[in-house]
Amino acid sequence: MARILVVTHEHDRFLGRRDILLRRSSPYMLFDILAELKRRGHSVRVQQGLSTPFSADIAVLHVDATVTPTDYVDYASSFAFCLNIGAVDISKRRISGALVDRADSWQGQVIVKSNLNNQGIPETFLNRQSQRAGKPQLFPDMPVQEPYAIHESIGDIPQSSFDRADLVVEKFIPERERDGFAARFWVFCGDRERCTRYVSPKPLIKASETIRREPVPVPDELRSLRRALGFDYGKFDFVVHDGRAVLLDANKTPGRPSNLRRMFAAGASDLADGFESLIRGVR
Repeated sequence: MARILVVTHEHDRFLGRRDILLRRSSPYMLFDILAELKRRGHSVRVQQGLSTPFSADIAVLHVDATVTPTDYVDYASSFAFCLNIGAVDISKRRISGALVDRADSWQGQVIVKSNLNNQGIPETFLNRQSQRAGKPQLFPDMPVQEPYAIHESIGDIPQSSFDRADLVVEKFIPERERDGFAARFWVFCGDRERCTRYVSPKPLIKASETIRREPVPVPDELRSLRRALGFDYGKFDFVVHDGRAVLLDANKTPGRPSNLRRMFAAGASDLADGFESLIRGVR
């Protein structure tokens, strides 16, 4: 059995409030995997912040921010093996395969997004919690986050959007369906995975708002990208456009939508098998 340490930011909310039965919950998918690992006999500790260091056989760097702060990366590097130690920057400008610039020849629709993961909501939350604790903001000068905006062409975008470091412009290339739009979500941990194609009536596809879903294979180019981006555990959002897989988003701290938590929890056992394969690799 292994001693597992999950390193989260001191202001993160990895462990949510207790419910009426005094059971812990969490907005994160890793919570279900850890619960299964505990059931199998592994020791699991969540370290919130860096003030009290702990020892462990294997660590998980689980800081919910687009770019993990350097002090957390340095601390996580002190362990013999730490999951996602290479996946410390998941900004769109680094991971997206659909980026365009003002001189691009792309003729189709485009979408303007935040360069930050999840529209900068995690950074805004950490800033608020830090201020409540009487400390400086962790991410000062955060821009006001705007909703994603779809445009018919590059020429329809305000040219100032290309000059802003907090925004990116991407080709808008969801997989078109007769009754909506589709995108693919690949969840993985070690050598275990599931990849699902979701169809939604809305052009901005969320797993919680889909009308149907089906399992699909993982393209080889996505596996290569996973290795290059340093992911041991996480979720990739992608589409297949003109026969090629295009990565749109990479998440190192994937959540579990409230209306799909039962489904996500059901898959935790398989992902826990993947976690144990990583433990065996370390040993």
